[in-house]
Amino acid sequence: MEEDTAAHVRDKVDAIYRSESRRVLATLIRLLGDFDLAEEGMHDAFVAAVEQWGEKGIPANPRTWLISTGRFKAIDRLRKTEKFESADSEILDRLMATEMHEQSEEGVEDDRLRLIFTCCHPALSPDAQIALTLREVCGLTTEEVAHAFLTPPPTLAQRIVRAKGKIRDARIPYEIPSRLDIPLRLASVLHVIYLVFNEGYLASSGETLTRADLSGEAIRLGRLLVELLPEPEAMGLLALMLLHEARQASRTTPSGEMILLEDQDRSLWNRAQIEEGVELVESALSSHRFGPYTLQAAIAAVHAEATRAATTDWAQIVGLYEVLLRADPSPVIELNRAAAIAMRDGPEAGLALIDAILVRGDLTDYHLAHAARGDLCRRLGRTNEAIMSYQRALELATQETERRFITRRLGELRLTSPR
Repeated sequence: MEEDTAAHVRDKVDAIYRSESRRVLATLIRLLGDFDLAEEGMHDAFVAAVEQWGEKGIPANPRTWLISTGRFKAIDRLRKTEKFESADSEILDRLMATEMHEQSEEGVEDDRLRLIFTCCHPALSPDAQIALTLREVCGLTTEEVAHAFLTPPPTLAQRIVRAKGKIRDARIPYEIPSRLDIPLRLASVLHVIYLVFNEGYLASSGETLTRADLSGEAIRLGRLLVELLPEPEAMGLLALMLLHEARQASRTTPSGEMILLEDQDRSLWNRAQIEEGVELVESALSSHRFGPYTLQAAIAAVHAEATRAATTDWAQIVGLYEVLLRADPSPVIELNRAAAIAMRDGPEAGLALIDAILVRGDLTDYHLAHAARGDLCRRLGRTNEAIMSYQRALELATQETERRFITRRLGELRLTSPR
């Protein structure tokens, strides 16, 4: 009977850890002012829960109990170290006097938002922002983050240590930015989430095209951000991720080979994600305060709402790309606009634009620019040019699934090439 009770308590603690540990950690970081001390206190609190809840019962508010216990465990741990002897008395007085009255639902959710903004502070390098966000906000282990970005775990661990040191030494405030500072700081947060999603949606290297764990974490982060801070561009980014994720089941064959958008089985697309994404896009657009993420999501929505590739509204997509290009000028967006114009006006029109981009020296080392040029030359029957462009794309590509696709294209072209 006691064994059954102990097993029940362990299961309950495990479930609470999965659902509440990031909230508990975020509040402990605020209360203690130190990432590592807060994490140690949190884990000590969960260990204490396993030991005590079987005898005393599960508290009415487990999260509050865990935060309170974690805080006192951290202070006890600090007392036993040299750090306590040499620490500034003012800091210790603050730790001992910290009130627990801010543990309302609203306060804890504010702590999660504070943690996101701290991990994505512009003073940190982009790599450090990503690593710290996945580690502290999402709860991935150092090994999981390292594996996701093909980085040796010791290197990733050092990156996280340096980021925490930077936050401490530069006295980066653990706070939600003021309303005036939100737009600038929000851009860093959105960029980190976008980079995490991109690595999951189209892995930069490796054997598989996608990383569902990373794209899933990015969407979870996006949902959390919209819940805590429903700004139009946050909604736009979440919409963009959902609309792309909706196509995941159709992007590869059962053996893992890549399928282009025009050839995908649209019956496999996730209609619930599409509907949610479209609704978010419409909300963001109606605010008249949207930006590049919302515009990209609007383009994805046009694709998602077409029941067949042939019925895609390319004129609308070109128009959206032109607005996007004004809002966020970049050669990659220019390339995407050229591809859309090729679909609206024919491959000759698109090829002229891509050649102009390449002649300028932009995107000369971007494999997708050469692959796009190769495809348009293929469609125009300019086989030798297509082969040359695909060969250059193959030299530059690092993703194995993409490399196999380009290799297949080259094989098909060589079969039809005049000898």
